[in-house]
Amino acid sequence: MVFTGNDMLHRLTSLKPQELRVDMERFNGEKVYAVYSQFSVGDEASKYKLEVQGYSGNAGDSLSYSNNMKFTTRDQDNDGHYGINCATRYRSAGWFDSCFHANPNGQYIDSEKTGDRYITWKHWKNSYISLKSIQLMIRPRA
Repeated sequence: MVFTGNDMLHRLTSLKPQELRVDMERFNGEKVYAVYSQFSVGDEASKYKLEVQGYSGNAGDSLSYSNNMKFTTRDQDNDGHYGINCATRYRSAGWFDSCFHANPNGQYIDSEKTGDRYITWKHWKNSYISLKSIQLMIRPRA
């Protein structure tokens, strides 16, 4: 499995320092956000290593758990979980440690449920509640 988006993220984040903003919404209409003042994705040789720091916002810091992790897919098990491929287990792909606190690439469902296979952000409500929407946006750091 190839994520060409990771090549683009690497190019964008290597040109100049970037920040990441994540906007989320639950099915009840509640919205929150997380901002990371430092965000970059390494090149293919680094297996698209994530660097994310400097959290602020009201969603809780779920992404720092994946800081310095390599990108994992079903056919590239780069996570920190011994004996389990997190991408296979959660039908997702991403920067997994053992396995995640944020799963923006999880399964989308059209109603609110609790479960770790869905699009989730654990530190919002301290639960794996499925999200109606999630947007990850980058821009040059001011």
